[in-house]
Amino acid sequence: MKKLVIATRRSRLALWQAEHIKHKLEALHAGLRVLLLPLSTRGDELLDRRLDEAGGKGLFVKELESAMSEGRADLAVHSMKDVPADLPPGFAIAAIPPREDARDVFVSSRFASLAAMPPGASVGTSSLRRSAQIVERFPRLEIRLLRGNVDTRLAKLDRGEYEAIVLAAAGLKRLGLEARQTARLEVEEMLPAPGQGALGIECLAGRAEIAALVAPLADAATTACVRAERAVSRALGGNCSLPLAAYAEAEGATMRLRSLVASGDGRRVVRCAVEGDAADPLGLGERAAGELARQGAKEILGV
Repeated sequence: MKKLVIATRRSRLALWQAEHIKHKLEALHAGLRVLLLPLSTRGDELLDRRLDEAGGKGLFVKELESAMSEGRADLAVHSMKDVPADLPPGFAIAAIPPREDARDVFVSSRFASLAAMPPGASVGTSSLRRSAQIVERFPRLEIRLLRGNVDTRLAKLDRGEYEAIVLAAAGLKRLGLEARQTARLEVEEMLPAPGQGALGIECLAGRAEIAALVAPLADAATTACVRAERAVSRALGGNCSLPLAAYAEAEGATMRLRSLVASGDGRRVVRCAVEGDAADPLGLGERAAGELARQGAKEILGV
């Protein structure tokens, strides 16, 4: 192939991610020309409500998948945390490159940490996963809806609309905004979303030539960890807007998977940690989901 077209969202972070994959592909394949097709998605346009109320995070990928179906694009680059656990028929994740930092970060110009915030102080997030974990530990804080891309969220914080916000570490790092973070939230404090920090390259399942071109970008350890995390979500309903967190780490032949499910108000939280064969990430994810279900996860999620 002489030319590839990557479908991408229009946000600065999404464009950075697509450009990153473009440069990697052009460096790998001499003579290959890679173009970007920036698109607006429903997830980017619906800024007045939480994603779980608007139809889930799949709203960030549908327009990109339509561009591939219609032949306007050959592949799409996503943040894996935005990709539903079950892809539509005919699509496949062809490669998951090495993961960036999967943690969340606390950002504030007034306070050093969530623990330092006084009763009634406002924390901005649109994530049920984040808000539930914050409320569980700090019920005195006020969680307020915060939508928009990274730059928009930071601008709202700077205007004083919130006293603190919580963002993904990977997004700040990719945009060169690491200096904005006030404190890194360790996974023990804030368990990440399945696939957080990882990129996914999606294409039509039948396009073997595309899959072959992007295959060298895949990282085996990251792929296995993300598959385990997504398996938890899939086994518990598959909706990536659920208040569900999962984070896997592989060390040699062993994988450790931590996961949790919470009620939206943070009053009920169930957790588990399982270890198993890194070569069987789907089995490990299903085992974690089973343990969460035994603790009442499905009742909490209403599935």
